[in-house]
Amino acid sequence: MHRNHPIRRVTEDPTNALDRRRWPASLPPVTQLLDQGLDLTPATILVGENGSGKSTVVEAIALAYGLSPEGGSTGARHTTRSTESELGNHLQLIRNAGSSRRGYFLRAETMHGFFTYLEKNPSTFGDLPFHDMSHGESFLELAVDRFRGPGLWVLDEPESALSFNGCLSLLSVLKELLVGGKSQVIMSTHSPLLAALPGAQILEVGQWGLRPRQWADLDLVTSWRSFLDAPERFIRHL
Repeated sequence: MHRNHPIRRVTEDPTNALDRRRWPASLPPVTQLLDQGLDLTPATILVGENGSGKSTVVEAIALAYGLSPEGGSTGARHTTRSTESELGNHLQLIRNAGSSRRGYFLRAETMHGFFTYLEKNPSTFGDLPFHDMSHGESFLELAVDRFRGPGLWVLDEPESALSFNGCLSLLSVLKELLVGGKSQVIMSTHSPLLAALPGAQILEVGQWGLRPRQWADLDLVTSWRSFLDAPERFIRHL
């Protein structure tokens, strides 16, 4: 199938190098990204422990694409307190010719403020009453409402807002987006369910940098499987 997703590769901007001695360049996955570049498939999922750098990478790609750092589309201008790293300013995105320029960034940790922004700046077609919904319902409804057609769809740890069934529903939305090859999903997650997105390139993030892994071999998956098989073994050692 011909692929025409928005970004095929991410590299360091050769005219604006980032000092490797400074954070976030000192993080192994960021160092690897800057030194070697990163090829992106229609779906790329980053998994890893807290503090490993997966959200830093995902956020930086979203910013380099022109998406709002606290969520939204390329047209959103929502910000409360700037906490993003400078990495996005040092990246160069190599796009597929003729691909869509549309996109959206969903960040679970900034959604409350983003919903207020949408309330004050409704879209042309109006917006759903997100503040009247539960956190999980609002997150999922926003994805269903905004993630449509060709474009770049970026998600940072969406499982923090969703139940098991909510994750399944989001997985269905993302799976449908990828049909046709003109949409692209980039996601960081701790959820083995969301990491199972069919056809996705999975990158495990850690002190080694970025390494491709099969879903069944992920530490994330094997740890959950072991816990569910015998939770008492883990609880005993707490």
